[in-house]
Amino acid sequence: MAQTLVPHFVNDVGVDRIKTGVKEFQCMGATPPEDHPHVYLDMGHETEIICPYCSTLYEYDDALEAAGSKPEGCVYVATSPPDAPAA
Repeated sequence: MAQTLVPHFVNDVGVDRIKTGVKEFQCMGATPPEDHPHVYLDMGHETEIICPYCSTLYEYDDALEAAGSKPEGCVYVATSPPDAPAA
């Protein structure tokens, strides 16, 4: 079974709306540790949805790639912790 990755969005810039290239995603509110509970949002047949935690309005824009957003930088990319030093 193939695993699909669900994009996560953050609103660190504090805008009232974010355009996305996907209709199914998770809203984190802000980058950890300032995030709210990660909520799965699905627009279904609609073209917009509001996060119930942070009230960010998400609008679908089919011109954007799945990993794109307007404004740019709202797609969360997890960074792995640095390697532990060798003993």
